[in-house]
Amino acid sequence: MRDLAAYQDSYQALPFEDVQARFRKRKICEFLAKHRARRILEVGCGLDPLFNHYLTFDRCTVIEPAERFFENARAQAQGRTDVQVIRGTLEEKLPELAEGEYDFIVLSSLLHEIADPVPLLDAAATLCSPPTIVHVNVPNAYSVHRLLAVAMGVIGDVHARSSVQVQMQQSHTFDVAELRTLVQSRGFRVVEEGTFFIKPFTHAQMASLQRSGFLTESMLEGFYRLSPQFPDQGSEICMNMVLDGAR
Repeated sequence: MRDLAAYQDSYQALPFEDVQARFRKRKICEFLAKHRARRILEVGCGLDPLFNHYLTFDRCTVIEPAERFFENARAQAQGRTDVQVIRGTLEEKLPELAEGEYDFIVLSSLLHEIADPVPLLDAAATLCSPPTIVHVNVPNAYSVHRLLAVAMGVIGDVHARSSVQVQMQQSHTFDVAELRTLVQSRGFRVVEEGTFFIKPFTHAQMASLQRSGFLTESMLEGFYRLSPQFPDQGSEICMNMVLDGAR
């Protein structure tokens, strides 16, 4: 069982994660805008829910099991009638969530953090109607910084768990093919997939370069825009899917 209190502490202390999360949310918002999402379910919001970034929606429901993150999201949503914040896991709150309809379900930075992602994917599937898109993203085993670590002899294989992954209680490092196989096994059909944000070094190294002034905001923007030229080597995988046969 995951220690959510320890996870919250580790998440807030993790260097460079605020930058990584910013570009992760940017990619999600691009998909939300592309598909004109109006009824959104965000599963696990961390410290900065999507409703702070994607503003063109009719209803946004957030479900978050970690107390600190839940309270933070609830405070940010105070007074808003278009946002609902629920504490718990998706599996626990299925009956309550099933009362709503969603055209976009976001499982951001989750599947690699739990020992068995199958129940989570199955729970998301029960909430899908024919038009519903489910978005997932996870770290990429073939990120440039992992390929570099293998070349340096720091790790023996791109799928090996790093010390940061152990600290963050992460159970698996996916590549695109593995993630596609997993979601297809749960009845989903992938409609869009790719990687984004080229990250040449580890989180700690990137944070150090930022503090030194070497790594500038324009360079970070360049790493994001560089992704299409290295479609398999972005630091994170993103995948959009529908229930098989729904489209």
